[in-house]
Amino acid sequence: MHVEYDIKLGFKDVMIRPKRSTLRSRSQVSLERTYHFRNADRSWTGVPVIAANMDTVGTFETARAMADEQLLTAVHKHYSVDDWREFLASASDAVCNLIMVSTGTSDADFKRLEEILALDDRLVFICIDVANGYSEHFGNFVSRVRAAFPSHILVAGNVVTGEMTEELLLAGADIIKVGIGPGSVCTTRVKTGVGYPQISAVIECADAAHGLNGHVISDGGCTCPGDVSKAFGAGADFVMLGGMLAGHDESGGDLVEENGRQYRTFYGMSSDTAMQKYHGGVANYRASEGKTVKVPARGPLALTLTDILGGVRSTCTYVGAAKLKELSKRTTFIRVQEQENQVFRND
Repeated sequence: MHVEYDIKLGFKDVMIRPKRSTLRSRSQVSLERTYHFRNADRSWTGVPVIAANMDTVGTFETARAMADEQLLTAVHKHYSVDDWREFLASASDAVCNLIMVSTGTSDADFKRLEEILALDDRLVFICIDVANGYSEHFGNFVSRVRAAFPSHILVAGNVVTGEMTEELLLAGADIIKVGIGPGSVCTTRVKTGVGYPQISAVIECADAAHGLNGHVISDGGCTCPGDVSKAFGAGADFVMLGGMLAGHDESGGDLVEENGRQYRTFYGMSSDTAMQKYHGGVANYRASEGKTVKVPARGPLALTLTDILGGVRSTCTYVGAAKLKELSKRTTFIRVQEQENQVFRND
């Protein structure tokens, strides 16, 4: 047993200190990034915000809406090969360039991944997604996928420490997904006691990844546009969003009505709901690590995306970052005990 006494920080523990700026308007800020990936030897350009690969977020409909703003979507792994074939028949090049094909780590998952990628050579991103990226099997699977698809951009996670970030990059991943337990419908921290505050996880994993010319995704924990900015400020190359993109017309989830108001269901992919839907129930050797909630129906996704991207642009003007690339270089975090005056709240 060992206790670490260093303070670890989450989004609620910090704010970004403003700095003098020459920028006159948010319109002067560019959120577009160009990355070159260490193992795929391939470049990509776009706005590095990603819709999470949850079946109530990462849908084909979401992918089309996200692509309108040059944003990525990690499409959930429960679409069939036939579903993919139908979608790709009408998908533009711009949409395909902004899609990640998600997969688990079983032999059946690998076969399905092969079949989907064989449908269209415009699919360049693979997202190997598990809750616990620390198993030996996971590292071996990353190497297997890299050997089979040497030119694809490979995302792997989730982890929260620098040493595992390095190991997965060396195993063949290009981008490491960072986050254990911060998500709004994730209960891993209370069911297992395992987790890591997200700002500190991103700082430490980004430091490890960038030394190897790798990249990281901050996955989970963002509740508002300011948190997205904090993740980028902490060194994240990409930010993945779940709850912030749930409840929209494109998001999936059952539409229900209560007391004259409409809601959409939103649940974690390790929840009772998800496991009942895809596996016939919770196996007797495990516990549910997610919850199911009803999110007020929020209409088209485009309005929320405008709000998120506008918030990040505004952050950049407060610290004098003309490009998103400059934000982490101009970020100074201050520790705080409050974020927002909540005397008046919008329910």
